[in-house]
Amino acid sequence: MEYSKEFKAALSQLSPAEKDRLIFRLLRKDEILSKKLYFELIDEETVDQKRDAMEELIKEKVEYASKYISNQKYFIVLIRKISAQITEHVKVTTDKFGDISLNLLLINEILESNEKLSRQKFNDIYKLYLYMINKIVKALALTKKLDEDYWMEIDEYLSIAYDKITANIYLEKLFINNGIDFNWLNADRIPDHFDLIIKDIKNQGFLK
Repeated sequence: MEYSKEFKAALSQLSPAEKDRLIFRLLRKDEILSKKLYFELIDEETVDQKRDAMEELIKEKVEYASKYISNQKYFIVLIRKISAQITEHVKVTTDKFGDISLNLLLINEILESNEKLSRQKFNDIYKLYLYMINKIVKALALTKKLDEDYWMEIDEYLSIAYDKITANIYLEKLFINNGIDFNWLNADRIPDHFDLIIKDIKNQGFLK
């Protein structure tokens, strides 16, 4: 939404007390904005410290969720809740690196349970596998836009992901069947116009 000059001028004319009342009213209605302002104004933790805490949380919660792999509906609900916490972390801290690294860590931690996953019927596990593929595709798209100074660190996560994916025959085949080239799991090899390539793949009915 764009604000007119008149609207901005009217806001600037509000008294400090009126502005404070307006700000607190808005913050009560927007929890993310409230947390974001708290982080930017007074939080003593850095982005790196909050990312480290998120890494530990992801490992802990995926380990717990892995107990319920046989109940796929409940398992994916738990995974989506973890994903939502990552999204909140990114919105609050504007952590572009964490948006990639934390989601890749989530995938890698899920695939620590490859043995349990491989025991499930493919039809039962299909939605989870497709969910993970789309997560990785998004991470690759974001990596392409990230400063190259971070690529080496991202490649560490991608290398682990590659090893775990190719150790899971059904997941590996699903990657291939959806048009995802394993060469892309390296920051230097992510194609130019990657977003357009993925858009074309989706237009053909894949990744859905």
